[in-house]
Amino acid sequence: MNAHPPAAGRGPAPAGRAPTVADVLALPVLAAGQPQVVTGLAQLERPVRWVHITELTDPASFLKGGELVLTTGMPLPEDAAGVRRYVEELTEVGAAALVIELVRRYHRPPDALVQACRARRLPLVTLARDVNFLEVTQVVHALILGSQAEAMRRTQRIHEAFTALTLRGAGPQDVLRAAAEMSGRTVVLENLVHQALICEPSGSTVEEALGDWERRSRTAGPGDRTEVAGPEGWLTAPVSYQGERWGRLVMLPADGPVFGPEHVTVLERTAMALTVARLIHSTPWEHAAHRNALRELAEQRHHSPEDVRARCAALGLPTDAGVFVAVLVDPGPGVEGAEAEARLHRELRSAGVPALVGELSPGRLGVLLALRQGRPWRPVAERLSRAALALAPGAVVGVGSDVADLADTARSFREAARVMEATPPGQPLPADRSFHELPDVDLRRLLYALREDTRIQDYTERRLGRIVEHDDRHGTDLLTTLGHYLDAAGNKTAAARRGGLSRETVYQRLRTVERLLGTDLESGAHRTELHVALTALRVLRAGPGGHPG
Repeated sequence: MNAHPPAAGRGPAPAGRAPTVADVLALPVLAAGQPQVVTGLAQLERPVRWVHITELTDPASFLKGGELVLTTGMPLPEDAAGVRRYVEELTEVGAAALVIELVRRYHRPPDALVQACRARRLPLVTLARDVNFLEVTQVVHALILGSQAEAMRRTQRIHEAFTALTLRGAGPQDVLRAAAEMSGRTVVLENLVHQALICEPSGSTVEEALGDWERRSRTAGPGDRTEVAGPEGWLTAPVSYQGERWGRLVMLPADGPVFGPEHVTVLERTAMALTVARLIHSTPWEHAAHRNALRELAEQRHHSPEDVRARCAALGLPTDAGVFVAVLVDPGPGVEGAEAEARLHRELRSAGVPALVGELSPGRLGVLLALRQGRPWRPVAERLSRAALALAPGAVVGVGSDVADLADTARSFREAARVMEATPPGQPLPADRSFHELPDVDLRRLLYALREDTRIQDYTERRLGRIVEHDDRHGTDLLTTLGHYLDAAGNKTAAARRGGLSRETVYQRLRTVERLLGTDLESGAHRTELHVALTALRVLRAGPGGHPG
């Protein structure tokens, strides 16, 4: 017989959790009896829900499960069959452990008792010294009642926290974040096709939580009720309204204690809060999940490339695609973002193109195309742009360059954003396509993007301010003539023809310009400086809503 003393130095059970067999054995009132664990060492984490002192031959008839049974051994049957029946009845009713005092009848546990307890995986603990069982009962029951009271207080705090979230109209991301913080576990919301829409990690990375998500989720059962299921021991709860299931919540296990009643309470209150959130917030969960993933990619807010790949893969985006391309769409006034988003979703689905689509900012939609190796992205971008123009003729579409790695898509989004900044409303489309890209950004469009920069404004005023003031005071048109001259690359004859003037008139006006500006128009460098300033002035005069000409 190998007996083991209980773990020394074990602290009290955590607040709100029922004490375990190991917790009880570590109490001074029982430690004084020099307890030795004879069998069931691996089962000492069983919760103790009550203490039962018995000297009956059939104590199981008075038990409900979870009891720590204390006995002096006096009622144990003499025969081995009777001992086995005694142990079987205790295990069938769910007793937490059997503690026998080796003082009166026995000085060592009977072999039949040890064998029976070992066979039924029932913890058997011996006490070498006399112990006051009544005092044990009082101490343990006080501990259990205290933990129950703390559990009730914690449950009340959980209810209050989720009620507050519901009253302030919290979105699903906030609800899951609160659930992860309260439970200390990773919480995931998935849809009916096992795509992870929201993941709030706790104690793990997104990559660890969501890796190979769809396959793992399908092994966890249907999730029609709150239960611990699947080979990984997930705690799951359905999210539904009026009997129709919308999704499923998953709480992932962690190192340490198994799921307790508080975890179940957190998950079920999370499901209720999500139902309310879905009624309050009109954006479908899938769209919100796409939007959040796109923002993380575009703004590089993800913790690591591995995390962002896991999150996107769990949304159904092939992360090993050959090419990724960012597209930005401004539908223009009068078009609801949700309407445009739904239209683009449908267009991409019909084209068989995996993509994320979502609102990146008010009035701007983001799209991330994931195309297999060898499939050209321009026809897809063209189809997407035409769909946007069909919905809103004034829509503007900007496309970034293609990248090979999902983690590099921020660069494609940055390029698309620069294109949009440099594309004023009414900008003519290129002759061969219905979208704009970075090579389209010429000097005029670059200055349009920088029009609010005071350095551009100051440069323009210093270069051309005196001519503008001269024209205003004297009713002349020097600025127009200068523009014709610069647009003609310094050819005075061409400038005269453009302005419908004689060459002498052009010569005279240009000499006045040189005198006012103190510059030499024969200098190519000076003409370049003035051309940039004049282009900027045309952009500034066009205004924020006008085409710079």
